Amino acid sequence: MTSSRLVFFALTVSAGMACCQQATPPIQSGPVVVQPGAPGTPSKTLPGNTTGKLTPPSAADTAFMQGMIMHHGQAVEMTALIPTHTTNPAVRELGSKISLSQSEEMQFMRHWLEARHEPVSMAMPGMPEMDRSGNPMPLMPGMLSPEQMAALRAAKGAAFDHLFLTGMIQHHTGALTMVDQLFQSPGAGQEANLFDFATDVDNTQRAEIRIMQSLLKQETLKQDTKETP
Repeated sequence: MTSSRLVFFALTVSAGMACCQQATPPIQSGPVVVQPGAPGTPSKTLPGNTTGKLTPPSAADTAFMQGMIMHHGQAVEMTALIPTHTTNPAVRELGSKISLSQSEEMQFMRHWLEARHEPVSMAMPGMPEMDRSGNPMPLMPGMLSPEQMAALRAAKGAAFDHLFLTGMIQHHTGALTMVDQLFQSPGAGQEANLFDFATDVDNTQRAEIRIMQSLLKQETLKQDTKETP
C-alpha cells in the first residue's frame, strides 16, 4: 500500500471513530427522573435527587382524618371493656377484630396527617374538650354520649352484650355518615390513599353492622325462648 493510501486510510478510520464517539450518548450516573409532559408537550428529565411532593389536602380531607381518629378511639375504648364485662365468645371475637383493625387504621391516619404537616387532633393543644377555634368539641356522628359510655361500663353479661352491639351499630353508622360527608364535599376524597381508606372503612363497617344485627337477633331469640312458658 502506497504512503498516500495509508494516509487516506488513517484519516478515514479516525473520522469514523470520531463519528461513533459523537453518536454515543453520554452515560448518566444515578437514577433518571422523568416528568411526563402535558398532552402535546415533551417529557422532562429531572435531576436524580428530585423528590416528589404530596398534594396539599383539602380542609375536608384533613377534618375527616382528624375526626375519624377520634371516632376510632372511642370504638377501641368500647372494645377494651369486653374482656372484663362479657364471656360471650361471638362478642369477644368481634370486639377483637374491631380493636385490631381500628387501631391499625388510627396509625395510618396519624401518619397520613403527619406526612402532610397537619395536626393529628382537631382539639386545641392541651384542651381536648375544645376545638382549635375555641368552641366545645362536638361528638363525631354516631359516637356514644358520656351517659351511654357510663351505662356500658356499668353493664355486665347479657346486658353489656346488648348495649355494646346496639352502641357499636350506632357508632359504625356514624362512620358511614362521615364517609358520605367526605365524598359529598367538593374536591375532597380524591387523593388515592385517602379514597382507598375511606372506601375500605365504608365496606368494612357495613359488613360488621350486618354481623352485629345478626348477633342481636340471636340474643333476642334466646331471650324469647327463656320467657316462653
